[in-house]
Amino acid sequence: MADTLERHKVVAHDAWLEARKQHLAREKEFTRLRDQLSQARRDLPWERVDKRYVFEGPNGQETLPELFDGRSQLIVYHFMFAPDWEEGCPHCSHWADNFNGIIVHLNQRDVTMVAVSRAVYGKLAAYKKRMGWSFKWVSSAGTDFNFDYHVSFTPEALAGEKAFYNYTMQNPYVSDREGVSVFYKDPAGSVFHTYSAYARGIDMLNVDYHYLDLVPKGRDEGGEGPFWVRRHDEYGR
Repeated sequence: MADTLERHKVVAHDAWLEARKQHLAREKEFTRLRDQLSQARRDLPWERVDKRYVFEGPNGQETLPELFDGRSQLIVYHFMFAPDWEEGCPHCSHWADNFNGIIVHLNQRDVTMVAVSRAVYGKLAAYKKRMGWSFKWVSSAGTDFNFDYHVSFTPEALAGEKAFYNYTMQNPYVSDREGVSVFYKDPAGSVFHTYSAYARGIDMLNVDYHYLDLVPKGRDEGGEGPFWVRRHDEYGR
């Protein structure tokens, strides 16, 4: 990478501007395509959620409809924190650093956002305090929620290295994986599952990655993925 940067093409301003404008045309095309894809996502059919789920959180026990907190739209971040873990996943913590501060803005657009994990609420609350986060985080311990939304897997699935994750049968590698699910509640109180995304499907939700995509070295991961990510209080140790 360093050698490539040292040999990078350097041109005069007029040539730089022409190259940038040519790339801008491609960026605008991508923006239009992304708008079309986003509309197609919103146009996907929904499925009714009839199953009752009860979560444990800062307000005690709450059902899925109650998590909407008076709004009609709910985003759930499936945070990797299995019952036997003592800390949350460092990569999910990376994502949480990105969404923690924006929820107040989402609220203004009729959207509630929460994180859900299988670990007991006491562990979630302690880790949240350590990380300095303010978002609402609830435990799905004792429910099928994580399994029904395909982010947690049985010991048998792990042993067989085969589970349904990211819309295909594959080796999940660990008992809990990352994802985002979206729900809508209509005026009558019925809840619908509208969308879920997993793995690289939630990549666009990580703001600092998109800033890294702007700089000369990019993400600089050498095809290894986010090997460098640590919890924000662990860098420099």
